[in-house]
Amino acid sequence: MKINQWTLGLAAVGVVSLASAVNAEEAKMNALQTALSSTTISGYVDTSVEWTLREKGFGTTPGIQNFIPFRSGKQDGFNLNVVKLTIEKPLDESEWAAGYKVDLLFGPDANGLATGSPTSGDVGYENSDFGIKNAYVALRTPIGNGIDWKMGVFDTVIGYETFEAGNNPNFTRSWGYAVEPTEHTGILGTYRINDMISVAAGVANTLSQSINDRGNFNSSLPTGTEAESWHKTFMGSIAVTAPSDMGFLAGSTLYGGMVIGINNGGSPITGVGGGDQGNYYLGATLNTPVAGLKVGASFDYVNDFGGVKQDVWVAGVYASFQATEKLSFHARAEYLEAEGIITHEPGKLYELTGTVQYDLWKNVISRLELRYDEVQADKGFTFLPDSGASLYANFIYKF
Repeated sequence: MKINQWTLGLAAVGVVSLASAVNAEEAKMNALQTALSSTTISGYVDTSVEWTLREKGFGTTPGIQNFIPFRSGKQDGFNLNVVKLTIEKPLDESEWAAGYKVDLLFGPDANGLATGSPTSGDVGYENSDFGIKNAYVALRTPIGNGIDWKMGVFDTVIGYETFEAGNNPNFTRSWGYAVEPTEHTGILGTYRINDMISVAAGVANTLSQSINDRGNFNSSLPTGTEAESWHKTFMGSIAVTAPSDMGFLAGSTLYGGMVIGINNGGSPITGVGGGDQGNYYLGATLNTPVAGLKVGASFDYVNDFGGVKQDVWVAGVYASFQATEKLSFHARAEYLEAEGIITHEPGKLYELTGTVQYDLWKNVISRLELRYDEVQADKGFTFLPDSGASLYANFIYKF
């Protein structure tokens, strides 16, 4: 046990006893060990190989999707995607439980998430291959069945897919994910009404993901107005889970949500803007009578995408089949339609993705994926890729 020099000096002249000092230090250590005993550390390393089969890659115009490899400069080569480190103390079962969660990102995909704060001084808030995905204090208040709160930076409440490729059925992200918000700085409350239904509601600074951003940060917004000084983002969701007595449908989920507020990032369709945007989402994942087979569907509608008068909607369907303990197959099909900006003809996109996953090594996700995008749009849709296919291999180690 190490005792600081000041305490040793007091003990030497008889002001304090050495035994009491040792007991005090042990009490501090026990308190520290108790505080850390329920803290967990986890994460993953995500790598990939990509071969572009399309005639040419995507241009340099800023777009809406940073996690489709052809969109983020990962064509024809080997890639480190991201390293994630999670430090967390989950809520326990007590009435006044408290905890926290911190997700730290390292690597190119951390730049794509763009969660740096607007006061960091970085151009585009990219933070040089570093990002904070979640950083919140978790609290429970014993009201009814208990309300669980998150205060800080947390994931958005809508969407079929997540930032973590390993938690999605496919390696590349969907276009539905592309038009959704990702993170918010604010407060979120979740309440489980019963075993079937849970709801969530929250308030955040902005719909866009930059940490500590403000609804009046973008200079294109009106100045000197009350709305500008207090313009927040509001969100809500509801999840319904089929109970155990519903046969093969048991555990199936239906989910809906919305996020309405300021998108300071502007529109990737026009490259300008920043203002009010509304995201509306509905999705479902269903078990089937066929053992190992699940199907899903998602629908995203974005009103005033990027804060300008442009609307986008995306519909997607999913299927996953667990053939053996290690082998699984996953498929996704999507249709995107965006309001025209030059000829006013709608831009359209069709996407098909097929993935084979075989978990040969312990703790490792290993998969091969083929993706094809067919684009039918005028030249104004700079956020859409060229038509064509890409082939991917993805390896993720989870710890």
